[in-house]
Amino acid sequence: MLPEWFVIVGISINVIASSDYLIGTLKGKTQPNRVTWFIWAAAPLIAFAAQLDEGVGLESLTVLFAGLVPLAILAASFVNPQATWKLTRFDLVCGFMAVAALVGWYLTQNANVAIALAIGADVFAAIPTIIKSYTHPKSERPAAYIGACIGTLITLATIDEWTFASYAFPLWIVLVTALIAGLIMRPTSRSGEDIEPATV
Repeated sequence: MLPEWFVIVGISINVIASSDYLIGTLKGKTQPNRVTWFIWAAAPLIAFAAQLDEGVGLESLTVLFAGLVPLAILAASFVNPQATWKLTRFDLVCGFMAVAALVGWYLTQNANVAIALAIGADVFAAIPTIIKSYTHPKSERPAAYIGACIGTLITLATIDEWTFASYAFPLWIVLVTALIAGLIMRPTSRSGEDIEPATV
């Protein structure tokens, strides 16, 4: 087990790696799916507020930055028109399901049920970006996902008591970021034509 302060190392890796995605979005070279990034910002920030209520210590900073980084990327997508990804009805349905899960998470009094609903919200939020990473990998950048994966693995390594509450959400983050990064970097992903400019 790593010392608790390694949480800061994990956060730093995540923030540094995500800066590549943020810059790419500002330049219009990356096109984040706003449904995904909105939920990815909202869910951790709500969780952080809940953790403060429960008196969670240094580990809560991982959750805070897990919300602040997507929030910055979401905001950046409004700066450059070329950074706008066309939203489909499917994206909006996924967004609605994610919000419904977040509402259920907020209303429940059972911590483990709340965490499961939070993961459910994140699953629905991730689906549009997973699909986009497969069909249009050039609209994404892998560094942010790799950084989030490594940073969260470090946070997992600081856990001294492995309960569902302590490992479930971070483990999901590791799995989904590894999947998305793998889809973006797969050998066939860099061939073919450039992506068409996205519109709303």
